[in-house]
Amino acid sequence: MTALSPIERAAIDRIADAPILAQTEAWVAVNSGTRNLAGLAAMADLLADAFAVLPGAVALIEPEPVDAVAADGLAEPIGHGRHLHLAVRPEAPVQLLLTGHMDTVYGADHPFQQGRWLPDGTLNAPGAADMKGGLALMLAALRAVEASPLAGRIGYTVLINSDEETGSLSSRALIERVARGKIAALTYEPALPDGTLAGARGGTGNFSLVVQGRSAHAGRNPDEGRNALVAAADLAVRLAAAKTPGLSVNPARIDGGGPNNVVPDMAVLRINFRPHDADAIAAAQAALDAAAAAVAADRDVRVTVHGSFNRPPKPIDAGAARLFELVRSVGADLGIPVSWRATGGVCDGNNIAACGVPVVDTMGARGGAIHSVEEFLIPESLPERAALSALTLLRIAEKGTL
Repeated sequence: MTALSPIERAAIDRIADAPILAQTEAWVAVNSGTRNLAGLAAMADLLADAFAVLPGAVALIEPEPVDAVAADGLAEPIGHGRHLHLAVRPEAPVQLLLTGHMDTVYGADHPFQQGRWLPDGTLNAPGAADMKGGLALMLAALRAVEASPLAGRIGYTVLINSDEETGSLSSRALIERVARGKIAALTYEPALPDGTLAGARGGTGNFSLVVQGRSAHAGRNPDEGRNALVAAADLAVRLAAAKTPGLSVNPARIDGGGPNNVVPDMAVLRINFRPHDADAIAAAQAALDAAAAAVAADRDVRVTVHGSFNRPPKPIDAGAARLFELVRSVGADLGIPVSWRATGGVCDGNNIAACGVPVVDTMGARGGAIHSVEEFLIPESLPERAALSALTLLRIAEKGTL
């Protein structure tokens, strides 16, 4: 254990006085589901005002255009909110990246809209852990760093996107752009309730397979039809068989069909792949190509594949191991046990790591039951995790490296 320096103790004292919980409570009161553009606009404005206390100019960046396949098989543009960007001391020799997301999985019409305190002292609220608590503690950590005499030794970029929960499709290029030249990144997804961090992550790919058949009367001339629904089901079965220990395959939904007396001529299969490594991505792509070609030939239908592997697997390489060890040692000096384990979940940390930047992507609050109405935040973890971030940044500033 290393004794904390006076600079580090001053940062912790500053964090202890920061209104992190109050800020979290205010932010969870704003519905910012990924598709709620009005709510995202309101949330972006709140965040811009809050992060404006840091040096550098806050900008709200327009999303990249994104299309999605509708139930009728047509690709249509879908709207996204703006992304918050802040660059502080971009001329500094040591550059870091801090990322988070303002969107939640709870839409404007979702019944989970209000926060409440539970008997065990946790806060049950939409987005409390994932990740408005994380955004609030990120800001508190940065304010503590800026008050330190070491602040001038590092520069950093803050990126808070509006579409992480749906794959960051409108912000992926922005993430890749701001990751360039950074020696490390911290992302504020929630840690587990006991503080365990996510280590290695698998990847993910989401696809919509549009099947175009031929309609016919189900009683008079069914053999003249080409049943798109049956073909989509055939695709689902073939692709499910591609599952291996290193590749999870989840056929999730088929859109299509119609009246019982009509052979359906359109169906859309929605499917998710979770590859553990690059070889699994190649295997999944080969399975997709083979199944689409085989079903098209066997069923006399047209199959069009939309989608991509939008988040590559994230292994723990040497750079990531050094960053994890730094966070672990900081935690030890703060009396916070830090451990990590592999997970099948994905986040923007996958894309950051794919740019060659070491990243710890669960620097947010401790909590659990995310993506459910039981989502909870452990409030005492807010200053705890803010201190963990601030001291990690200060030690990088002091050393000038990992």
